[in-house]
Amino acid sequence: MNNVASILILIFFGITFLQSSYEKLFYWEDNITWLKEHFSKTRLKNHVKIALIHLVIMELISTILCFVGCIQLFINDGRLFGFYGAVFSSITLIMMLFGQRLAKDYDGARTIVIYFIPAVMAVYWLN
Repeated sequence: MNNVASILILIFFGITFLQSSYEKLFYWEDNITWLKEHFSKTRLKNHVKIALIHLVIMELISTILCFVGCIQLFINDGRLFGFYGAVFSSITLIMMLFGQRLAKDYDGARTIVIYFIPAVMAVYWLN
């Protein structure tokens, strides 16, 4: 099996976005309250709910594609779902990075970059 690194990264992002979307969905009001304060001085201040809905949708799509991509790689070395899982993960992280930069949360933005590097590596490996 020569796809171990790709499978591990896909599992990593599958778990990461599954847990993240779970917390957003099951602690919705807490997240809305925190995010409204976080973005209170930005152009997103009146669009927090719709932005959060879009983010959760992207996280769930990323989760599904990453896990299906792992299965596909393991069963028949297929890369299509894993590739799209890595692409959607990268786009999701860019969305988060945009929000953090807009809110001038540079430490939060720096943390997202740490996740973005393996996401782009996965896109490259699975292309």
